[in-house]
Amino acid sequence: MSSHEISFLVLSYLLGSIPFGYLVFYFTEGKDIRSLGSGNIGATNVLRSKGKLAGSLTLALDVLKGALPVLYGRAHFDLPWFVLLGALAVLLGHIFPVFLKFRGGKGVASLVGIFLVFYFPALLVFLAVFFIVLRLTRYVSLASLLATTALFFCILFTQVAEASMVVFAMLLLIVFRHRANIQRLLAGNENKFSLKKNG
Repeated sequence: MSSHEISFLVLSYLLGSIPFGYLVFYFTEGKDIRSLGSGNIGATNVLRSKGKLAGSLTLALDVLKGALPVLYGRAHFDLPWFVLLGALAVLLGHIFPVFLKFRGGKGVASLVGIFLVFYFPALLVFLAVFFIVLRLTRYVSLASLLATTALFFCILFTQVAEASMVVFAMLLLIVFRHRANIQRLLAGNENKFSLKKNG
């Protein structure tokens, strides 16, 4: 592996590690978002704790950090699966950020940014499943898990095997990060989505 390729993966991880939800909430409220709501630094918890503007800003920034490495990778590397490795590094950074002692978000918004650039039809499948499930159940976690699974199968049937393997690793990461949500879903006490601010 060349120094350029190694630098790409390392910098992608560091970009993913930037905790935008934490920063947005801290600079607007002076508090740690991890002490409120679900304790997550992602857009959903910021929206619940701060409101639509802060939640939307966090979502946009997390989507952007997923898209940027893929844009760079597609311009500089010939192998699509290696570009996806950079995307996987972003997800690892978002979920296990070095700047927050490896306790980060759930990776879904950054996944949207990745496939916004890498393969838009897969993103359309993701969004269709996400909003249908969210509409029917009002569970963001369930919608995220089922939509990510649908995205994986879209890649499995349309891309090379190496790309599918990398996306499967992304799916496993997101399922792992949602393990507490899965337990709450099974117990019937998962929080339902609402646009109303907590408190």
